Amino acid sequence: MAMAMTPRSQPALAADSSASRAQRALARYFGPSRLKVDPRDCESYRRDASEVEGLLPAAVVLAESVGDAELALRAAAEAGVPLVPRGGGTGKTGGAVPLLGGIVLDLRGLSRIKEIDRREQLAVVQPGVVLSDFRAAVHVEGLFYAPDPSSRVACTLGGNVATNAGGPRALKYGVTGRHVLGLEALLPGGRRIFAGRRTAKGVTGYDLTSLLVGSEGTLAVFGELTLRLLPPPESTLTLLVPFQRMAQAAEAVGDIIEQGLGPSCLELLDARASGGRAALLPALVGPELGAAVQGTEALLLIEVDGSEAACEASAGRIRSACRARGAQDDRVASLAEQRERLWDVRANMSASLRRTAKYKLSEDIAVPRRQLGSLLDQLERLSQRLAVRSVAYGHAGDGNLHVNFLWDDEAEAPRVQAAIRELFQLTVSLGGTLSGEHGIGVLKAPYLPLEQSADLIELQRSLKQSFDPTGLLNPGKIFPPGSG
Repeated sequence: MAMAMTPRSQPALAADSSASRAQRALARYFGPSRLKVDPRDCESYRRDASEVEGLLPAAVVLAESVGDAELALRAAAEAGVPLVPRGGGTGKTGGAVPLLGGIVLDLRGLSRIKEIDRREQLAVVQPGVVLSDFRAAVHVEGLFYAPDPSSRVACTLGGNVATNAGGPRALKYGVTGRHVLGLEALLPGGRRIFAGRRTAKGVTGYDLTSLLVGSEGTLAVFGELTLRLLPPPESTLTLLVPFQRMAQAAEAVGDIIEQGLGPSCLELLDARASGGRAALLPALVGPELGAAVQGTEALLLIEVDGSEAACEASAGRIRSACRARGAQDDRVASLAEQRERLWDVRANMSASLRRTAKYKLSEDIAVPRRQLGSLLDQLERLSQRLAVRSVAYGHAGDGNLHVNFLWDDEAEAPRVQAAIRELFQLTVSLGGTLSGEHGIGVLKAPYLPLEQSADLIELQRSLKQSFDPTGLLNPGKIFPPGSG
């Protein structure tokens, strides 16, 4: 069920005359190979990986250089139509959807890795570079780029920076923003600035780099990105630990963190039988381990990295912590040889769930780790009370869970929306946040006042106006409709 979202108090929908002006302006700069105006070519740009469906864009620019992106911004300003930057289209909150039509700027053609500097441990890349390609190129040079969202084979680095993407390794290495040293920002009208640095440290002026990271395409379009690299870990070890009760798994997560046992990843799967979640276990662990995890309510997928000796020592301490909380089977706990397969399955959890229902919405809330058990218990009761199927999994080590609501009949949609609002209210009441790594986009914008005060929202609106006075850059995202 595509969710058409047209926020109030946004720039007026691009009229046909404005769309025609935009097409004429763009045609001065681009030929048919880089400018798409045929509705059949533009149709797929109405959507991303969320349930949001926007309007048909008047034009799509297939940028091949930073100069192309500047020209597209200039044409949008001249014609007075919205411009929406887009990377891999893997976003889960509608951030790359053209709500008001206008111009979509496709940045996937800016796909060059321009430099990998081994001495300074940094890279300079264009925003359309696919994350998995970048990680492979860095690996060849004997270095390591830590951010690893599950969409790595399709998402682009520019999109990662725009949403401040995370992933399982964020527990140890932090989200994308920690690895951004500097970036080239293209402002509405085509102005270009560089914010940040190439040095290991620096505190000159305001930290505009951190402001632009996570701005979801509402403040600027990204050009070249300067990213921090790391030495690779010598060794990794992966553990899969089943628990008969969810409360035991939640307590084990708290113990592992509180005792400073230092995993690089600490993932949780809620596998309670209600809502059909138990059926996910065989797909996760495979038939050879299926019998060992029958009757479990939760699984922890844990990874440690470092020297081989450090990995063994850390894994031993983590096993002990899990056994103290009732982990079922030590045989299952050491599965280093299945590491790649397990992580592939974990990376595909969202796609696997989508195949189990006609409709799906995923909310990436985060709470203090001590509240994980309470969150999961109350989510279970909420789902039963509203008769809504839910599945939770995610980055338990930093309190960030992906709560998925699944349904097959459109008549269930109002109950799902009620469940989402209650989930957000519960999350905030537990001291949590509406988004751990997916951003706000369109789908979460109406709920922003649950977490942020009116004064804080207005301050952020004023920042956007400073960057984008006409309000034409990715309008309708982040801010609640009708609040400004």
